[in-house]
Amino acid sequence: MTGRRFNPFALIGAVLRPLDPVLCLLLAMLLGAGWVLMTSASAERLPALQMHIGVAIATMWIVAAIPVKRLLQAALPLYLGGVVLLLGVMFFGESSKGAQRWLDLGVVRIQPSELMKIAVPLMLAWYFQLREDGIRFFDFIVGGLLLAIPLGLIVVQPDLGTSLLVAAAGVYVLFFAGLSWKLIVPVAVVALAGIVAIVGFGDQICQPGVDWQVLRDYQKQRVCTLLDPTQDPLGRGFHTIQSTIAIGSGGLWGKGWMEGTQTHLAFIPERHTDFIFAVLGEEFGLVGALALLVAYLLFILRGLAIAARGATLGARLLAAAVTMMIFTYAFVNIGMVSGILPVVGVPLPFLSYGGTALVTLCIGVGMLMSVARSKSIAKD
Repeated sequence: MTGRRFNPFALIGAVLRPLDPVLCLLLAMLLGAGWVLMTSASAERLPALQMHIGVAIATMWIVAAIPVKRLLQAALPLYLGGVVLLLGVMFFGESSKGAQRWLDLGVVRIQPSELMKIAVPLMLAWYFQLREDGIRFFDFIVGGLLLAIPLGLIVVQPDLGTSLLVAAAGVYVLFFAGLSWKLIVPVAVVALAGIVAIVGFGDQICQPGVDWQVLRDYQKQRVCTLLDPTQDPLGRGFHTIQSTIAIGSGGLWGKGWMEGTQTHLAFIPERHTDFIFAVLGEEFGLVGALALLVAYLLFILRGLAIAARGATLGARLLAAAVTMMIFTYAFVNIGMVSGILPVVGVPLPFLSYGGTALVTLCIGVGMLMSVARSKSIAKD
């Protein structure tokens, strides 16, 4: 008997089958842009970045190969495990820079709030999948509670950036599940009125000794710094001032790769992580920034197209929430670095240095690919 001949093309096809080619191309472009910027901003971190990318891509492939039905079945244990870990942070967590966010498990040190960026939308998508035959108002109350529990545990750490992303991911699921505009509009109006009041009366409410009640002092300082960073140009306002100078100095075409003075003289704070967009603006100018925005736009459109064609309600909700979470990442980071939003510590997706955030984002991309693959299988 003769054995079957080894076919390398069949092996390559089997490896590539779970992956969505459009998302892979866009992801490669974004990761490549991050590599180029990191070479200028902090070249000594390139070996670690290479490892982060390798782990993130491998994790993405594993998640993409799992049927979306299985992913949704894992929602409840993943969610409950995340909540238990958040409670562990509350009682046994390690403090760093005024926040208690890390949990030492002996063999590894983790930040459970990162897990909830994926666990919360997955849990809500699974819950509404169970209620697909007749979603009622009560289901949105339950969904709100499922979101509020981990969100509250993250807020008290405190971790404003992560809580914002977890809240956004959960609200997106509620919205796409059919939450009434009658409930959304009043909240939006109140939020808009609050923003107008803060801007209009910033001089009075930012005075020393004025208590904002609902916000901690450092959160108040972030908002007041946003309104007028020149009040403390060498302290709290330094990040915003230097990042906007870097972006503005890039002009239309930028100063050129590796030629950014703000970058290489270390005026841009956290230039390899949260403020890497400032490096892009200085060295590649408005053209480079617009090219990045186009890449993100194409990524979001592809994700929403996958969500629209999902095989089940749970798959559609999961894909839409993950896609919009990536949009929120990009919107908040670029707004923060550009000086139109407070500094909240949100990385630029797929460009900022940081293994945990990159793996979390690539897990989300893997979920998108799983939804796209499940649709293709259902069609076949």
